[in-house]
Amino acid sequence: MGHDRRSTYGLIPGTFMQQLAREELAQFLKEKADQYAKFSFVQDDPIQIPHSFTTAEDIEISGLIAATLSWGNRKTIIAKSNDLMDRMDRSPAEFIRGASESDLETFNGFVHRTFQSEDIKGLARSLRMLYQEHESLGGFFKANVREGATHLGHSFQEFKGYLLANGLPLRAGKHFGDPSKGSACKRLIMFTRWMVRTNKEGIDFGLWDIDPALLSLPLDVHSGRVARSLGLLKRKQNDWKAVVELDQSIRAIEPEDPARLDYALFGLGVYEGWK
Repeated sequence: MGHDRRSTYGLIPGTFMQQLAREELAQFLKEKADQYAKFSFVQDDPIQIPHSFTTAEDIEISGLIAATLSWGNRKTIIAKSNDLMDRMDRSPAEFIRGASESDLETFNGFVHRTFQSEDIKGLARSLRMLYQEHESLGGFFKANVREGATHLGHSFQEFKGYLLANGLPLRAGKHFGDPSKGSACKRLIMFTRWMVRTNKEGIDFGLWDIDPALLSLPLDVHSGRVARSLGLLKRKQNDWKAVVELDQSIRAIEPEDPARLDYALFGLGVYEGWK
């Protein structure tokens, strides 16, 4: 007498096949995450900027700056981020806390695509105020996590509002995502992954006391293409609604550490040219 899969799984054959496909997809993504989530990832990625520092404040400030500049060619992003670190004498926290208006002139002439010298000056002013009022960047983000939240969207919204209220030029607001405006918040999502997620592979820092389960995946052309091809995402636009939809799919696979699967989507999209 043949073995009846329904007697083992309690599923009709069609449902069994759907469940099997989901399990195979989950295993595939976890294997790809293991393949790419290695310390060697750091050497070609903007996360190498905060890896050049050791104190928590230097790491989170340099990380924010590197993440903010992260669009375009990665070599250029890394070079431009290092340029700003050099202009701050490789001591970003000390510089931010004590910079006078004349000190900010060190940023004169800086340009990375549409991010210009007045933008970094304004960011420095607003961060100086933030460190006067809050223990750390991580403390600010944690304080703005809503009770019962499933993501950090409210923290992103409050962070942008704080920056604009404390020195960031209005024109520079476009560099910081706001879920309430529909932004996918790619760079803030990436930054918070760096700061929150465990450092067990030697890539992310595990620096902030925020539950990693609240992390989302950065959504761009590459990750969006891979996610849609794998059936993880149906929405066509790369906006905040798509981020939330992708969150749901990813957390069904890796609920406690969803951002780990960012390495799978990134590796498939960028290194393997997944179509």
